Amino acid sequence: MDLTPYLETLQSSSLDEALLSVSVHGKIALAMKGRFFLRCFCESFEKHSLIGCAVTDFESCLRYLNQHDFQLLICTDFLETGNGFELVREARKLQPQLKTVVLALGDIIPVEFSSAEWLQAVVAEADFIDDQKPLEAAIIAVMGNHAYRSSSLRSGQLPYLSCPRLTPREYEVLDLLASGLSDREIAEKLIVSEETARTYTKRLLRTLGVNNRVQAVLKGMRCGMVTI
Repeated sequence: MDLTPYLETLQSSSLDEALLSVSVHGKIALAMKGRFFLRCFCESFEKHSLIGCAVTDFESCLRYLNQHDFQLLICTDFLETGNGFELVREARKLQPQLKTVVLALGDIIPVEFSSAEWLQAVVAEADFIDDQKPLEAAIIAVMGNHAYRSSSLRSGQLPYLSCPRLTPREYEVLDLLASGLSDREIAEKLIVSEETARTYTKRLLRTLGVNNRVQAVLKGMRCGMVTI
């Protein structure tokens, strides 16, 4: 999927706590597993004009990197096709000055990449679920030419995960969020007003004890409540 041509139609969500508050001035490339992650990360940047690439696969991202200069690449380790770690390796061959951050949905760095000099920053999914600060810290680190590993990658221990009980409606909303739907689209699916859909999402975030939709879906995935 290539969302790049449609970035102007996206709107930043007023519901979630900001996913990213770090200021980036150069072009940003995003390569994420699936529509949900891609859309959420696109909407997390106030200036969509900074995003020059928003895709879900390895090859499409490399095509954009071959055509334009970028300052920052944020990707997940798993992509619809290809691997995020390998994407970072190839991307930095094309643009050695590129800053890169990998969100590791698998919570590990594969042994073949663990000591690679080109691998600048990695954030484990487990460290991002309850607090988005590790991702912001990773971006700040690479922008200052420093390496970064989130806490569980440094310690080898995953944080405790509490899985609350959801209502049938909350499960339904979680499934729709994981499908990458907006408030308006969720409202249409549930045949309710957009305001009611936003209320449902707020309740879900509160039940899960998270701040935004990305954290909600990630926690739902870890608790076995949803898949993407």
